[in-house]
Amino acid sequence: MLFDTHVHLNDKKYAQDLLEVMERAKNEGVTRMLVVGYDQRSNRRAIELAEQYDFIYAAVGWHPVDSIYLTEELFAELVEQVKHPKVVAVGECGLDYHWDTSPVDLQKEVFIRQIKLAQEVNKPLVIHTRESIADTLEILKAHDAHTVGGVMHCYSGSVEMARQFIDLNFKISLGGPVTFTNGRRPQAVATEIPLEHLLVETDAPYLTPHPHRGTRNEPFYVSLVAKKIAELKDLPYERVCEQTTANACTLFKMT
Repeated sequence: MLFDTHVHLNDKKYAQDLLEVMERAKNEGVTRMLVVGYDQRSNRRAIELAEQYDFIYAAVGWHPVDSIYLTEELFAELVEQVKHPKVVAVGECGLDYHWDTSPVDLQKEVFIRQIKLAQEVNKPLVIHTRESIADTLEILKAHDAHTVGGVMHCYSGSVEMARQFIDLNFKISLGGPVTFTNGRRPQAVATEIPLEHLLVETDAPYLTPHPHRGTRNEPFYVSLVAKKIAELKDLPYERVCEQTTANACTLFKMT
């Protein structure tokens, strides 16, 4: 069994063949998926899919790149969405300094609001951090994010920084980059961080694992991530599948 803990089946790239994509994933042993939202449309679609399929759960949030577009009306909708019984996390949210769409101060404000929202509903956070890892850690510490914990989505930082996030009650999620030939950092994390702190994801349709880079990603490929972790840790593939699934179920308060 496998749990793809970060997938965007709410992306329009799956509009034509969503049923086939889900069937391929199920045939590969993917038993649960977390469809993650990042703006109004994707949040609504994530909830819609979670309502429609037993094996799909939703996370709703506001992506840092789009912070500039978050109005009070849209945030009020998010406040209601996080109360949905199949919404198991808040996010993806965080900081992204790679793009200059939204000012840093505004990104931080929107991030902090979502941390507080997660605390109000007692649901974990799904964190996006790009070229902003030190500030992300500082904000999580300053606003007591350890009280709800969460997951560092598609983690690309150092082993040392990963340990600091783990100390804050966060899991480390690895995706396609751990399979890349130049994926030294995520491979070091996969090797050094105990399996009890790891999750697996695809971030599909993005970041397709090796050897399929350059094609559309899909949850079927989460098995390649788990196989790479098993190889790096010299563990049975089944053990990685079972433990990362158990980790996710504990984090998202599932039976």
